[in-house]
Amino acid sequence: MTKNIDYFFSIGSPWSFIGLGTFVALARQHNAEITPYLATLVEENGGIFSRNRPEARRAYGTRDLKRWSRVRGRDLLLDGRPPLADPSPASRMVIAAYLDGKDWLALTAALQEAFWVRAEDIGRSEVREAVATRAGFDGGALLAREAAADVSEKWAGDRDHAVKSGVFGFPTFGYDGEIYWGQDNLPFLDRHLQGERP
Repeated sequence: MTKNIDYFFSIGSPWSFIGLGTFVALARQHNAEITPYLATLVEENGGIFSRNRPEARRAYGTRDLKRWSRVRGRDLLLDGRPPLADPSPASRMVIAAYLDGKDWLALTAALQEAFWVRAEDIGRSEVREAVATRAGFDGGALLAREAAADVSEKWAGDRDHAVKSGVFGFPTFGYDGEIYWGQDNLPFLDRHLQGERP
């Protein structure tokens, strides 16, 4: 029987970025299919934007990101970079790729790397198009699809599914009625995929 993992994430989440490769490798190891659900922080479930956290927690979060990026072997530019004001357009581009049967995981990786490693402003349409084109996609076609009705419907539906599933932060992995928040919880997802229920 095919295993299915709901993958809740945000293009604007550095934790989603540094954990992506490890998660994809884990899913492939277990022959599990991944269904993407893109959203922004789910405040109604208790999610807190970094900018709204106390300074001590923000400082710790930055240190922890640097530690984990080294563990995961991922470059991560955190200092002196502008924030991603709105990850929605990049998320819609990924949704368009998914709906069109294209390699949305490769596009996700390309967009996140552009933003988190090179500080490219993927909020700008011309930058997203260029990133997608460099990654081997038809960037212009994906850009044109961002505002399509089916993309908008999935974008709204993804958030609704995240709220109903109890998601509050990213990445979150849903499997067999359980959710696992954070790329550091991948070992627990691994055990569950092996048959060990929590």
